[in-house]
Amino acid sequence: MPENVLTENAPLDIRFSEAELETAREEIVSFIQDTVDGAGAEGAVLGLSGGIDSTLTAYLAVEALGEEGLHGLTMPARVSDEELMSDAEAVAESLGIPYDVIEIEPIAEKFDDAYPEGVGDKTAAGNVRVRTRAVLNYYVANTENRIVLGTGNRSEAMTGYFTKYGDQAVDCNPIGDLYKQQVRQLAAHVGVPHELVMQTPTAGMWESQTDEAEMGLNYDHLDAVLALHVDGPLSRAATVRYVDGVTEDHVDRVVELVEGSAHKRSMPPSPQLSVRE
Repeated sequence: MPENVLTENAPLDIRFSEAELETAREEIVSFIQDTVDGAGAEGAVLGLSGGIDSTLTAYLAVEALGEEGLHGLTMPARVSDEELMSDAEAVAESLGIPYDVIEIEPIAEKFDDAYPEGVGDKTAAGNVRVRTRAVLNYYVANTENRIVLGTGNRSEAMTGYFTKYGDQAVDCNPIGDLYKQQVRQLAAHVGVPHELVMQTPTAGMWESQTDEAEMGLNYDHLDAVLALHVDGPLSRAATVRYVDGVTEDHVDRVVELVEGSAHKRSMPPSPQLSVRE
């Protein structure tokens, strides 16, 4: 088993075996290669945030495509954590990939100027900045005949913890079938520094924002409920009995997040017209 990636008092160990971990690595690398080849593209673009998800995706993409096959973008905003932005550049430099730093605040401020009523809405203003990054990812990708790699994991996708048409406006999600705990495990396996593996996750939408505070529970509890109750066969009561530290409120919160975000995981709906029957 690679370096410990379980947080203190993690209620459920869903890490892969060594063999499963290596299989996951090989399949993700092949997936990236096949997706790029299938699109007739010359490589990929990836937004680098300094967080574990984008860092792991970068490591796997370089393994799949080579250094020149991945173009990194670091896109700080006014509320971005300077340490995370430094981490993002350090990841790009350690991997030897070409990268650009693009300040998005001047772009986002144009939206604020056009619609000042939105400036005071923390979520709306944060989403504008996330979507601005998506536009830039595709601007670079289209210019260079590349695809855009997403960084979403299974825990985020199932709970809707992403900006619609923002950080999930991508061509594929290489790590999209991994729970957060498995993301940390695979990152450690491929050589991501331990301090990045175990750092506090944040979407960087506003100052001092963290994923776990916004969701109302930590990733270890979230992963446990998703694996056992939402994806798995256990009832609400059985999940609470089986996992230390998981409460009925935790289960209810996760189910609420999953059900409330269903629209984010579907194509925009359209009516089924009777005239076609």
